[in-house]
Amino acid sequence: VRLAESGGGSVQAGGSLRLACTASGFVHSRWCLAWIRRTTGKQREEVARIDGDGSIAYGDSVKGRFTVSADNDKKTLYLQMNDLKPEDTGMYYCVSEYGTCAPAVDEYDYWGQGTQVTVSS
Repeated sequence: VRLAESGGGSVQAGGSLRLACTASGFVHSRWCLAWIRRTTGKQREEVARIDGDGSIAYGDSVKGRFTVSADNDKKTLYLQMNDLKPEDTGMYYCVSEYGTCAPAVDEYDYWGQGTQVTVSS
């Protein structure tokens, strides 16, 4: 399984970015796909996930601002980020796991290389 993120960049506070993750290899609709970020001075945190059963969940810090979606076969995962804040600055990773999403960020089996998001005030 290989994951490749794109769409990062620099934006001013209040702006928007859309991240994409392309999955190759044996990934299909029953896989969990998620976005994890590492922000400055903080540990990694999961910001959004689409579980193997299709259920969606968000981290508390991004609820109402970020929207996760995927195509039907989960070959591409998206993260629409609106009303971005400086504290959203960090490296964003696409991760995957067969079936149920991992209970902790360190337990995901597959990781992309990450894409940098920088939000200036």
